[in-house]
Amino acid sequence: MSERRTFWVENFGCRATQADGAALESDLAARGLGLSSDRADAQLVVVNTCTVTAEADRDARQTIRRIHRENPAAEILVTGCYAQRRPADLEALPGVRWVVGNSHKPLIGEVVAPQATGLVSISNASIPTPPLDYHGEIASGGVLLSDAYEQRALLTAPILDAGSDRSRPNLKIQDGCNNLCSFCIIPSVRGYSRSAPETFVLDEIRKLEDRYPEIVLTGINLGRWGRDLPGRPRFHQLLETVLEQAAVKKLRISSVEPMDWTGDLLRLMKAESRIAKHMHIPLQSGSDAVLKAMRRRYRARHYLDRVERARVAMPEASIGADVMVGFPGETDAQFEETRRLIEQSPLTYLHVFTFSAREGTPAATMDGQIPKPVKKERNRILRELIAQKKRRFEESLVGRRVEAVTLDRSTNESTSALTDNFLHVEVPGSLPAARLIGVTLTAPGKAEVA
Repeated sequence: MSERRTFWVENFGCRATQADGAALESDLAARGLGLSSDRADAQLVVVNTCTVTAEADRDARQTIRRIHRENPAAEILVTGCYAQRRPADLEALPGVRWVVGNSHKPLIGEVVAPQATGLVSISNASIPTPPLDYHGEIASGGVLLSDAYEQRALLTAPILDAGSDRSRPNLKIQDGCNNLCSFCIIPSVRGYSRSAPETFVLDEIRKLEDRYPEIVLTGINLGRWGRDLPGRPRFHQLLETVLEQAAVKKLRISSVEPMDWTGDLLRLMKAESRIAKHMHIPLQSGSDAVLKAMRRRYRARHYLDRVERARVAMPEASIGADVMVGFPGETDAQFEETRRLIEQSPLTYLHVFTFSAREGTPAATMDGQIPKPVKKERNRILRELIAQKKRRFEESLVGRRVEAVTLDRSTNESTSALTDNFLHVEVPGSLPAARLIGVTLTAPGKAEVA
C-alpha cells in the first residue's frame, strides 16, 4: 500500500482566511491526504493568501519562493484573496502549479485530488470568465481563475488563534461584504455577503461547547448575518437561538459595523451574561467629509450615538474601533475632528491603520495623497491618546469582579487570562488553559482568582 500524499496549508491574514484554511485542512484530510508535520516535507503546499495591503502581497510572494527553495518537489497551490485579485502574478512564480481564487476555494480538494471522491470534475465551462486575457486548464495543472461575485459557498471551520492563545475558537459564520468602501479591496476578492445557516452555526457550537468555555463569532461583515437567508433573520435573533438551544458558556462578538449595533442587539448584550461585554465598532474617521469620501454609511454623530448608548447600557464594557489616518485629502482640521471624537468618546482601545493605497480601489487614485511623515505623525498621536484612555479605563475597574478565560500561556508564577470585557490580565499561579474563572482586578493587567 502506498503512503498517503501529504499536504501543508500556509495561512496569511485575517481570521476569515484562517477559518478558510482550517476548512481546507479538514477537506483534504477527508479525501485521504495526510497532514505533514513540516512544510518542507509536504508533497502539496496550499498557500492561502491575504491582499489587504501591498505588504501582504509581498509576504505571500516571498513565502512561495521560500517554499520552492526549501521543497522544490512540492506542488504549490495558491488561493485566497491575492489569488483572486492578481492570479497571473502568482502563476508566474516558480513551483506554482495551481492558482485558485476565493470563489472556487471550496473546490480545491477536487482540483488536487479528484480521484478521491465521486464529485464531478471541474471543467473550464464551469468557471466564470475572468476580466483578464488569461486562461488555464485544470487538466494540465494550470491556473483556475474565477469571479469573486459568483461565489455563493461559505467555506469555514472553527480555528484557534496561532501561537500562544489556543483557548478560544473562532467560528466564521459570515463571509463577503456588500459595502463598497473606497479604500477596501475585500468585496472584490471575497464577493457579496453570505451567511452560514442557523443550523450550521448551532451544530458547530455544540461540537465546541464542551471543550471551550468561550466561542468567538466572526465574519467579514458580521452584523449583516442573515440578510441573504430565507426570511432575512437578524444577527441578534441568531444569538437568541444559540443561547436558547446551546450550552456554550460564553459568546464573544467580533467586529460589527456601527449601524448594525441595533437597539435589539445592545439590549440582548446588556441582559445576557453569556455574551461578553466587549464591542468592536469600526470608526475609520471622525470627519464627515472623510467618511463620505470613504463611502462609509454613517456620519460622526451616528457613531457617537452608538458608542454612547453602549456605554450607558454597559458601563464596564470594553469598546474598541478601527481608525484610519492619512486617507487621501484628509486635512489637519479633519484629522483633528477624528482625534477630538476619540478623546470625547468612551472608546477604550483602537486599531490604528495608516492608509495604504490598494490598486483596484477608488482611493488609490484619489487626489491629495498624504505624505508618509504626516501619516506617521497622525498615527503616533492617536496611539498615545488611546494608551491614556485605556489606562484610565483599566484603573477605573480595579476592585471589580469579572469572569475570565484562562489562555494557553502559563508559567509556574502566573497564568494569562482574558476577561469578559476584553482585558488581558495575569493571574498568580499556574492554571489549566480554557477554563472560565472569576477574578478580581487588582491593577491594570493584574488580577487574582476571586
